[in-house]
Amino acid sequence: MHRLLAILCLFEGGPMANAFDLASVSTIEGRKVTVCRVDLHKEVLEIFLRDAVGAPLKSFDGIERYLEPQGKRLVFGMNAGMYHGNLSPVGLLVSHGVTLRPLNLEGGGGNFFLKPNGVFMISDRGARVIASDEYPELNEKVLLATQSGPLLLRAGRLHPAFHQDSKNRLYRNGVGVVSPQSVVFAISEEPVNFYEFATLFRDVLHCQDALFLDGTISSLHAPELKRSDKKMDLGPIIGIVGGR
Repeated sequence: MHRLLAILCLFEGGPMANAFDLASVSTIEGRKVTVCRVDLHKEVLEIFLRDAVGAPLKSFDGIERYLEPQGKRLVFGMNAGMYHGNLSPVGLLVSHGVTLRPLNLEGGGGNFFLKPNGVFMISDRGARVIASDEYPELNEKVLLATQSGPLLLRAGRLHPAFHQDSKNRLYRNGVGVVSPQSVVFAISEEPVNFYEFATLFRDVLHCQDALFLDGTISSLHAPELKRSDKKMDLGPIIGIVGGR
């Protein structure tokens, strides 16, 4: 099965032919979304923020330049959460088991603080999306984590603030968990509201838990699609590294 199939069969629970698969799907309302499903048995997700001397990487091109001397390349990438003007993350960020930014449980305005917000994480138990206030109670080794908001889905239920008839449509991206070893990233190719985006994760991608990552800046790096978005400087980026 080729990765670039514009069909839903990749998300019906069957085995993936590759360690990660890209596909074009539609929301229930017919709006197009590009999705990437990652098999954590075969691939390692990584968080990128700064280079070896602490300078922000800022972009997919920046990551490529960082990886090139190592004989590596970025085979998939997506912006991984909200950030301040200096490109530092607003909330929790964990990379290779090291906490780069602590959990943020403060209140405030904007999507990040639309409670419940949440954390996408990978630990020695696999991948999960959890509510932010659950994170301090964890008793496991967290390898990777990024905090954002709002939660799109929590145990199969949409965030209570979402409304089907909302006119607030933007380009959006997010991440959902199908199982501890199967993660799905999605980026809309047309403006969608939160309700439409959340129902995509629940009804099409079969996730019980999903997290919104960001809106207008939503960016995808997918060489197989001959695509590497360059909208603006990015903060945290999540991706998969391969050899050259």
